[in-house]
Amino acid sequence: MPTADVCRKHGVSSATFYKYKAKYGGLEVSDARRLRALEEENGKLEKLLAEAMLDNAILKDVAAKKW
Repeated sequence: MPTADVCRKHGVSSATFYKYKAKYGGLEVSDARRLRALEEENGKLEKLLAEAMLDNAILKDVAAKKW
């Protein structure tokens, strides 16, 4: 079955298909799941870091105004 037919059947563009093929083409299913879990964890950690940096900036601003 040609790539164009597969893309049409699943409602994705050929560019999207080749992008995912380049990213996940050589991975086993377990490796892809592990990569996805790591990316989710990384996103959560980045969010926590951003929140901590914002809290730190707010505290510095408040401390500077009190003096």
